[in-house]
Amino acid sequence: MNGPVLDLRQISKSYGDTRVLHSIDLTVTAGEMLAIVGPSGSGKSTMLNIMGTLDRPTSGSLSVAGHSVDHLSDDGLAELRALHIGFVFQHFHLAAGATAVENVADGLLYSGVERAERRRRAAEALERVGLSHRLTHRPPMLSGGEKQRVAIARAIVRNPSVLLADEPTGALDSASGANVLAVLRELNADGTTVVVITHDRDLAGALPRSVRMLDGHLSPAPLEPTGLPR
Repeated sequence: MNGPVLDLRQISKSYGDTRVLHSIDLTVTAGEMLAIVGPSGSGKSTMLNIMGTLDRPTSGSLSVAGHSVDHLSDDGLAELRALHIGFVFQHFHLAAGATAVENVADGLLYSGVERAERRRRAAEALERVGLSHRLTHRPPMLSGGEKQRVAIARAIVRNPSVLLADEPTGALDSASGANVLAVLRELNADGTTVVVITHDRDLAGALPRSVRMLDGHLSPAPLEPTGLPR
């Protein structure tokens, strides 16, 4: 698609008397790779939940892939997520007793796709992240970096409009983290819109665009250059 994949306008979020997000404006265009960086407690997780339609803002408006979500029912939000949003989390969330291809195929479980086609698409997604040789391996047999690549494959198997990656390298050593970042860059080069939520300033500074969060406020100010390759 062309145009904004995520469009947040004056988004605020409060829990009781505590205001967590303050009038956030952010537009993510199709094909972009963006980092949202900030320390713990800055509001990053709340931003992720709202962008991913897992939570609703207290005020403001949000559109995903051109669809306004402001008045959608819970079922409508679930359908929108299934069609347009892929999630990658820090701790993988893989089923330990299932193979890599089965874990990825589960991303299509409620899509109406038949089992054989789910497995075919899962194998293709694993090939995209460089794991075609690990289709039958279960998570205990995989390294941390390989587990995260399986999780990425599961997130992209439905060809979502945007991939939301929450601290995707946070549980990995530096070499595995660099490999996962390279996979995300390759997916972006192929047209996937990627938003990385992180506390790691080096990771954020290595991406084409970054914005900073602090105390629930968003700043577009660029980060200082880092030693990581862009």
